[in-house]
Amino acid sequence: MAHDHSSQGHVRGAGNERAIAIAALITGSYMFAEVIGGLASGSLALLADAGHMLSDFVSLVLAWLAFRLARRPADWRRTYGYDRFSVLAAFVNGITLFVIAGWICFEAYKRFDQPVEVLGGLMLWVALGGLVANILSFWVLSRQESDNLNVRAALLHVAGDLLGSVGALIASIVIIFTGWMPIDPLLSVLVALIILRSAWRVVKESGHILLEGAPKGFDSKEVAGAIIAEIPGITDVRHIHAWSITQERAMVTMEITVGTDLSTLQAKKSVKKLLEEKFSVEHTTVEVSRLLSAENESSK
Repeated sequence: MAHDHSSQGHVRGAGNERAIAIAALITGSYMFAEVIGGLASGSLALLADAGHMLSDFVSLVLAWLAFRLARRPADWRRTYGYDRFSVLAAFVNGITLFVIAGWICFEAYKRFDQPVEVLGGLMLWVALGGLVANILSFWVLSRQESDNLNVRAALLHVAGDLLGSVGALIASIVIIFTGWMPIDPLLSVLVALIILRSAWRVVKESGHILLEGAPKGFDSKEVAGAIIAEIPGITDVRHIHAWSITQERAMVTMEITVGTDLSTLQAKKSVKKLLEEKFSVEHTTVEVSRLLSAENESSK
């Protein structure tokens, strides 16, 4: 959950940005070939894959912009900087996957009702080209850090598109050897269901962050118990609030009560050190209230 301020973190960020730019270039370039091939062959599987590629291209560009914006420093209007734009981009990517999957299912339903003649040979070659392009994009992205939500969203887009190319390839082979046209919309629906599963994961995780949900694995009761048990002089911990700016950047605020033997400064330092070492949280704001002694209470 810690926010990586090291030079190594910046290097990984630059690598992620470069990988997404390459994947966007590959995806955008081949998308037009699939549109032409899908229209020429009459294949819904190819058109579905082309539509998914369009979604991929837009999503990858958004992801690239997110990394670019995240490098901008915080200012008086955006005190946390622009890091969360990457989470917003991941959320938009997930939503677009739902839309694409819905369109594929709707078109497949129409094809089942009114079958369309598909040119299996042309479909085969276009699907092969799409498969190669998607494998290359997937390879470029998979070499980056898998914990970054923005990279994962982009990777899931490309993975879904890769499956779409495999589906189109299988459909073309079946059509060539058997002439059974329903295989084209059938495999399109199968790919749509796989896309929906991936979309749900991305939307769930990014939505949790956008709704200020607690960081993954963070338990406020466990944190409060650890502070009281391991830091002598702290008698109470309350009003714990935890959220994330990004998946890697967790934030925590709390109020603690300390006895007369522990200074306010020492109490804050001890709590921050404990959260950083035990719970991997580097950004903690602590408000301190002091427990009055019995003499002070009676003199009031």
